[in-house]
Amino acid sequence: MSVRHFLTLRDLTSAELKQIIDRAIEMKALHRQGGTGEPFKNKVLGMIFEKSSTRTRVSFEAGMTHLGGSALFLSPRDTQLGRGEPIEDSARVLSRMVDIIMIRTFEHEKIERFAEHSRVPVINALTDDYHPCQLLADIQTYVEQRGNPKGKTVAWIGDGNNMCHSYINAAALCDFKLNIACPEGFDPNAQLVAENADRVSITRDPREAVKGADWVVTDVWASMGQEEEQKEREKQFAGYQVNHEMMALANDDAIFMHCLPAHRDEEVSAALLEDEKISVVWDEAENRLHAQKALMEFLLQTA
Repeated sequence: MSVRHFLTLRDLTSAELKQIIDRAIEMKALHRQGGTGEPFKNKVLGMIFEKSSTRTRVSFEAGMTHLGGSALFLSPRDTQLGRGEPIEDSARVLSRMVDIIMIRTFEHEKIERFAEHSRVPVINALTDDYHPCQLLADIQTYVEQRGNPKGKTVAWIGDGNNMCHSYINAAALCDFKLNIACPEGFDPNAQLVAENADRVSITRDPREAVKGADWVVTDVWASMGQEEEQKEREKQFAGYQVNHEMMALANDDAIFMHCLPAHRDEEVSAALLEDEKISVVWDEAENRLHAQKALMEFLLQTA
């Protein structure tokens, strides 16, 4: 059987995605009851980080520990990855020593090249183009809070970035409608939008996007590597803050998500972020742990 990788959500079928989400919810319940045993005993996760992280590192490392395995943190400062060793060579070597690998990097093409030469499953823990692990947690959170997202309306407010791209993929797999609101010049990938034109629409008016939505999401206006653009982006995104006034346009039981870290009173008001009747960001963050455990179990079982 060929090795299964998780580079975007589209590496899963709709049925497989549902299976992972259901298992994540089950694993969360088992964890609170005392654990799931040690199915990953003697298994090792290699964690390659070229971008900094809090939630990604802690959730993967803790997840492996919960399941009886171990994790190795690898940064470019400490390995040959940062000294010019070809990605293909690193993939060939590391995949002979560990059982599964996650990578958080910049160019998506890097992780594709790594996966092509890896003997073990490779997980995209974030690239400039996609952030599929976060979507597993977001979908799990919606299912826990409101049930099946099929047929629902999701509003993405902000930059057409890697999170937005992963929401487009999620719309296709989960069968929901996605309203994207972004300023001109910050659109998501045009080809990805065109491929999903039956369920994805773009507007310049965030209020229009949120109207009638069941699930509202945003992200920082300047992602990692764009910090020098912060002031200019603040001007471009004026009027795009998600707050109680904007959420009032959504459906009565709509929930708010943010992948974190959040810039309070920029892309989201501090009051909304802290309003746990609407904001589910802390459950969303916790669910990274359980969704990724279910993902790793799935990939190792199908490897």
